[in-house]
Amino acid sequence: MSSEGIDRQQQKMNEFLRLLPLTALIAGLPDGELGRQFSEGQLDVRAASLRAAYKVARQLLLDVAK
Repeated sequence: MSSEGIDRQQQKMNEFLRLLPLTALIAGLPDGELGRQFSEGQLDVRAASLRAAYKVARQLLLDVAK
């Protein structure tokens, strides 16, 4: 992988991390209980919710930037 590809990957990760607080709010997921683990199915559903919320948060950022 070229350094340009690595730079782009790092840029995408930084963007994700900057949007994570907004993404979590949009997803509306409740906090997990202390000491309680989620099942694999619950993790899949939460991950899908975060993916969808990230798309909304990113689009919101792009709309605001216009």
